[in-house]
Amino acid sequence: MAETFHVVPTAAHEALVSAAYRKRGFTADEAAQAAKLATAATRHGIRTHNAIKALHLDDLFGSKTGGCTPAAEIRRLPTRFDACEIWDAQGKLGQAVAWEAIETCIRLADTHGTGTVSVDNAFHYLWGGGYVMEAARRGYIAYTNCTASLAEVVPFQGMFPTLGTNPHSWGFPTTEAVGYPVVIDWATSVVAMGRVQQLAREGKPLPPDAAVDKDGRPTTDPAQAKSLVPFGAHKGYGLALINEIVAAMIGGSLPTIRSRQTGGPGEKHGCAFFFHVIHPEAVSGGAFACGRSQAANVKAVLADIRGHGNEGCMLPGQLEAEAAARSDRAGGLLFSTAEVAALNEIATEAGLAPFDIATLPTA
Repeated sequence: MAETFHVVPTAAHEALVSAAYRKRGFTADEAAQAAKLATAATRHGIRTHNAIKALHLDDLFGSKTGGCTPAAEIRRLPTRFDACEIWDAQGKLGQAVAWEAIETCIRLADTHGTGTVSVDNAFHYLWGGGYVMEAARRGYIAYTNCTASLAEVVPFQGMFPTLGTNPHSWGFPTTEAVGYPVVIDWATSVVAMGRVQQLAREGKPLPPDAAVDKDGRPTTDPAQAKSLVPFGAHKGYGLALINEIVAAMIGGSLPTIRSRQTGGPGEKHGCAFFFHVIHPEAVSGGAFACGRSQAANVKAVLADIRGHGNEGCMLPGQLEAEAAARSDRAGGLLFSTAEVAALNEIATEAGLAPFDIATLPTA
């Protein structure tokens, strides 16, 4: 049976999020970009990367501690490659940087077939799936990875956390084929730290073998979870390592000092982002079986994968599409009782009236 949620009007939610960021000194544009990502995450059921998580991250490592600089300007660095841009975010809010990066990649892909933006000195952008989903919805193949705010994942066969949760996010333009973009979006740990925080808020246990306590022992108690574990043993570890190596090539520094003001003089503490968008025409070989078009071929391939008795299997992005449809039917964004309470704490900080939970409809 589906969980019952309180329905918060989207406009009220975005006004709250924008006010909270403005209260912290961010510009109107930065606040709007943060609200846009928070709405997209909540609408698609990504409760681990909603406004509550975003502002908590800012509390811990962002504008309140010097890790994120409100109103910072992106510095575009010189490059000899027409389809690539390299940015120094100078500590700018990650969501604002990421939305601009995906738009820039789309513009470059329209001209060159592909577009790449690499970002140094960034603050975390939260839900990578939201950015690639936007590009996929508009007809492009998109990919992003980033380094997480903290090193909190123990490497395979290791004992000390030296990796971030380091997500990978792919989006594919498959709306014509299946009704929604296929979005393959995952942290490289068994669960994201946002899930740990969510489950702690809801009073629920972690899945087995997802986290370890301060002594390195497996725990299902989110309050005792000190470090996370890679999914799939060496496979998740390898994927997390990709992000750290790409970040190192961009300019990111030591994972174990990221977002922590430690290390010697000249060290760096920000995240690094990588964005890549491909125009579908740029990868088309043209000779599709039985004279199919590219779009028809994608539809046929997905139908074959889900055929042969596999009709009940899910595609990545399906749950998010169903969550968005449920939210749209409800006429707003869906939050648990604990989440509404957290939103009301944000409202108090921002100087706004809290939501009266008794008056919110449920769905």
